[in-house]
Amino acid sequence: MWLRLEIFIKRKLRNALGFFFKKKDIAKLKNSNFVLISRNCYGGQVYQWFGLTYNSPFVGLFLFGPCYMKLLRNFDFYLQKELEFIEISKYADAYNNHPIALLGDIEIHFSHYENVDEAREKWNRRKQRMLGVSKDNYFFTICDRRGVSLENIKEFHDLDFKNKLSFSFDKIEGLTNHQHIKFKRDPRKKKGNPPNGKKRFKLSFLYFDLVRWLNEGIIIRTRFKD
Repeated sequence: MWLRLEIFIKRKLRNALGFFFKKKDIAKLKNSNFVLISRNCYGGQVYQWFGLTYNSPFVGLFLFGPCYMKLLRNFDFYLQKELEFIEISKYADAYNNHPIALLGDIEIHFSHYENVDEAREKWNRRKQRMLGVSKDNYFFTICDRRGVSLENIKEFHDLDFKNKLSFSFDKIEGLTNHQHIKFKRDPRKKKGNPPNGKKRFKLSFLYFDLVRWLNEGIIIRTRFKD
């Protein structure tokens, strides 16, 4: 009984604090017309946190590392392509229980969509919003999950995008605290597949000022410095 009560109180406290910080961040955000390009659910979590319309088609989906890197290397070229839906992924460890599409030879997994029609309609609608935003206001992220290597992350920072941010659980030589966020590992958990975009979003508040990045394009470290 006491354990359940303790869990209930902690959950209520977390929700109350989350609501407080969310309202504070919304009030501080001046740049509300940004485009966030992410290879997993991190981007969608950012828009939801601020209560904003999705200005990016890269929400509610994920890309495996090799496809994401290929997309970023020739971003404008691939965004001109139309989606072609397929039944089976080329990746052996992929689930095939959600809509999967090709954008040229780029594979996109619409993991949070009910069907092909919904995935296509929302992708096209959000892509049109994205194309109406200046590329100076595009923000790109990458993380060490689903086939993204540390070498990929290094290459990501060499790409010709203005606003870039990477996450991993390993230190990457040559990248500064104002480019790359290294998460601390929880010693109680086994080393395995890193957290997904939703969990990573929650963790990220301990490491950098999201509002400052979106407002000014500056990455300022917060509680954890390395």
